[in-house]
Amino acid sequence: MLKSLIAAAVAGALVASSTAALAKTPSLNDKEYFSQPSLDVVVFSNWYNGLFGDSKVSGVELIHFGERTATNGDVRLSATPEQWDPIPTFVERVVDQESGTISATLSYPEYDFTYTITASPIDNGVELTLSSPKPLPAELEGKAGFNMEFLPSVYMETSFLADGKPGAFPLYPTGVKEVIGAHEPLPLAQGQHLVLAPEDTGKRVSIESETLPLALYDGRAKAQNGWYVVRGLLPAGKAGTLAKWKLTASTNDNWLRDPMIGHSQVGYLPDQTKRAVIELDARAPLNGTAQLLKINPDGSSTVVKQAKPVKQDNYTRYQYAAFDFSDVTTPGVYQLRYGATTTAAFPIDATVLDKAWHPTLDHYFPVQMDHMLINEAYRVWHGASHLDDALQAPVNHEHFDLYAQGPTTDTPYQPGEHIPGLNVGGWYDAGDYDIRTQTQYRTVRTLVQVWEEFGISRDTTLVDYDRKYVDIHVPDGKPDLLQQIEHGTLALLAQYKAVGHAIPGIIVSDLSQYTHLGDGLTMTDNLIYNPDMADTESDGINSGVFDDRWAFTSKSTPLNYGSMAALAAASRALADYKPALAKESIETAIAAWEEESTHAPDMFQVGNTTGGGLEEEQLKAAVELLITTKDKQYQRAINKLLPYIESEFGRNAILAIRAMPYMDSAYRERIRSAAESYKPTLDAATSKNPFGVVITEYGWAGNGTILQMAMTQYYLHTAFPDLYDSELIYRSLNYLYGTHPDSDISFVSNVGTVSKKVAYGMNRADFSFISGAIVPGVLILKPDLPENMEDWPFLWGENEYVINVGGAYLFTVNAALQLAGK
Repeated sequence: MLKSLIAAAVAGALVASSTAALAKTPSLNDKEYFSQPSLDVVVFSNWYNGLFGDSKVSGVELIHFGERTATNGDVRLSATPEQWDPIPTFVERVVDQESGTISATLSYPEYDFTYTITASPIDNGVELTLSSPKPLPAELEGKAGFNMEFLPSVYMETSFLADGKPGAFPLYPTGVKEVIGAHEPLPLAQGQHLVLAPEDTGKRVSIESETLPLALYDGRAKAQNGWYVVRGLLPAGKAGTLAKWKLTASTNDNWLRDPMIGHSQVGYLPDQTKRAVIELDARAPLNGTAQLLKINPDGSSTVVKQAKPVKQDNYTRYQYAAFDFSDVTTPGVYQLRYGATTTAAFPIDATVLDKAWHPTLDHYFPVQMDHMLINEAYRVWHGASHLDDALQAPVNHEHFDLYAQGPTTDTPYQPGEHIPGLNVGGWYDAGDYDIRTQTQYRTVRTLVQVWEEFGISRDTTLVDYDRKYVDIHVPDGKPDLLQQIEHGTLALLAQYKAVGHAIPGIIVSDLSQYTHLGDGLTMTDNLIYNPDMADTESDGINSGVFDDRWAFTSKSTPLNYGSMAALAAASRALADYKPALAKESIETAIAAWEEESTHAPDMFQVGNTTGGGLEEEQLKAAVELLITTKDKQYQRAINKLLPYIESEFGRNAILAIRAMPYMDSAYRERIRSAAESYKPTLDAATSKNPFGVVITEYGWAGNGTILQMAMTQYYLHTAFPDLYDSELIYRSLNYLYGTHPDSDISFVSNVGTVSKKVAYGMNRADFSFISGAIVPGVLILKPDLPENMEDWPFLWGENEYVINVGGAYLFTVNAALQLAGK
């Protein structure tokens, strides 16, 4: 027994000695964050998104074994703050390379409270010191605390220690949620030393407070997108140092991120360029061989090509190499291998794109249809929601989600009065339930372009407006694409019929409804609100329940132009399918154009709900009206806008080219000249990363931009084949399908071997997906982290489905098919 104890002691000492030898202090690198192998500490490189209070991208953050596992290290005024709770004002960030520290100064000006958070490197982490020149204001005593949030998908089903006392992170939250001013949440644990996931060397984090106790909370009890929160209340009556934490994590000096082989999960056409992009840890040697394996019917595999991948320029925090296998054209099932990484199987075949767009039209578009019950076999996605649309929004009101009402209603209706006729058509905008007009008209126009360019007549969905009923997978003898164009057109037309012009949109009145997840029908009783009734009264048409959505109706000329453009376009697609609707649409668009010409433009602008730029939206209307009517007044309008077209040619190329058949030779020559001038700009923009597309680097990831540029390339190639090839279209699809940074997952749910299964749709609380929907994609977090979380759906900038991106995707796949001769 004694020998065993001695042996154990010796072994323990050796382990401790080994651990001490491996311990390493992170260095402050030239990208201004603390870094060591397997651990990075980012200090206020990112700040709260300007559009929303809390995007879970802020303050002190941990990147642990390559994944961002903690965020929002900052002073907050509640234990489990949610998206709309108060945030501080950023003052300045100071990086002192000489002392190796980073400091950030922030304030709550309404409370006259300014503080500084300073991070200094220690072994395997940082010491965080929070200081203030003045004591905490009395109003913030018991409210202000230093918080840090930890990703639930990483820590659920692991344990924790609080001053040595054990506990476990719950898979699902229980207990009382925080209601500010009413009751506090109960912590999972308290103590001055918390250790998260002590049993897991890939997740273990230690937080030790020098003086004040820490509390661990489950923020998901308050909101499904909440994180686990470690919080230390700030002391009252004290200036100087208010809090000091030692934040450390498990590390491995020998850790290297596994190679990621970016490739198309959908596969490749035999004759297209086939190029895998291998993403490697910055410290990894690039000395391996890439292989393409053909999978045989008996399960064996044959190496059909192998080569050393070609080094590419570094991008973000990684290094890259490319493996080209374009010369392999034999149909079959293949895999790629580099080092210890082998991809999922994918095909090379002439049919790989034939069905790639089906889930988007068959499933995603029907699921997003508002004012209809959406059935799929044994499942109802949602009932016929929002049949009580809509009440006039109050004047001089700034709302959430970028809506606002100006000083007048710009309608015949008084604030709070029901506006009849708005309860028809339209799609849920995104992962929420508003009818955002700017999204609606963009989607309608894109779907019309799909119809006119490719004429797809696929029919797998039944749409019955009399019954307000949609049945997925049930044909009704009508082209689904035309039915979706009709659905969007009905919503746009309803606005003109109800109030005489396009309106910014329709959205719920309060946050308790806005945060609703699940069946949209359960947001309201579908009865028109009558303030003279008690909230328990109803007569089958009206009720006293104030749950109706608000219509924001301030007049915006750019928005009006955008809507009339969509109506003019829709009238062409619907001419044979729904002649009366087509006639009403074009007549409404013409009348709206004429009305706008009688006065100076109305330039009410709020967020992204009141249209784009005036010239941009006017050009859309002029082009669509010209194509529909051939009226020379729209030719004149387009010619007047030529300087704008040329100055923003990349943005306007599609419209400019679509107008060419209806314009004179002088116009066509100027557009060709603009196309020639644009080519080097495009080439430069698409050569800034190894993937050959434009990857945006701000608060919303860029799949929408990538698809829009692919659409633009289609028109440039068809109009000027001597200047532009079709390669960018295929590169763009390959990017969506897995040839992108961070992972090789397809960003189109249910399309490709491995695709997005956890996304920000209306069903996000179920950690699920909507077939055929497209997420925004890889978000580039400052200074150098590409990220798309597959195990956490609640990051809207990475994972939120948006309906207009679905339209652009339908166009791009069918463009690729047409150019491939299919």
